[in-house]
Amino acid sequence: MPHVIVKMYPGRSDEQKARLAQKITEDVMAIAKCEEKSVSVAIEEIKPEDWADGVYKPDILDKPENLYKKPGYNPFSKQV
Repeated sequence: MPHVIVKMYPGRSDEQKARLAQKITEDVMAIAKCEEKSVSVAIEEIKPEDWADGVYKPDILDKPENLYKKPGYNPFSKQV
């Protein structure tokens, strides 16, 4: 019963979100060897100003053991 949560900035249309959910579903079915009825996909829109504390810290920094693809940015690092 895979459930995928996608967190991203607002701004995509419902059509884009539906297409993204469909593509994710297709890949989950193919790779995890499960039926479509077993897959669910949620999309949570997070404001840019809430990203660092609301997503990056709790989901990325605090849970590195869960990451299979790490981001190439860190909103907490000082930029020169």
